[in-house]
Parts: sequence; C-alpha cells; structure tokens
Amino acid sequence: MRPGRLIAALAALTVAGACQPTVKIAPPDKPIVINLNIKIEHEIRVKVERSVEDLLATEKGLF
Repeated sequence: MRPGRLIAALAALTVAGACQPTVKIAPPDKPIVINLNIKIEHEIRVKVERSVEDLLATEKGLF
C-alpha cells in the first residue's frame, strides 16, 4: 500500500469516527405539574347541588 493511500484511509476513519451522534438525557428545568383542580371543583359542585336539592325537597316553603 502506498503511504498516501494509508494516510487518506486513516484520515477518513478519523473523520468518520468524529461524526458519531451523541444522545444526552437531561431532566427538565421546571417540574411537571398535573392540574387536578377541574375534577375537585366538579365534585364540590355536585355535592353542593345534591345538598341544595335535598334541602329544597324537605323544606317546601323556602321559595
């Protein structure tokens, strides 16, 4: 093998080895927030509506 071809082959291998992709896994900067307020408010509304219906059923002279 000629020295020029050997140098070219080594250079090609060096360049090919330097182009490998890297994968980095990092945690997010901000914490993950799960908003559950909608379900909690819905349960409160249902409980209030049921208690009002029960009150209106038992106390017929309110309105």
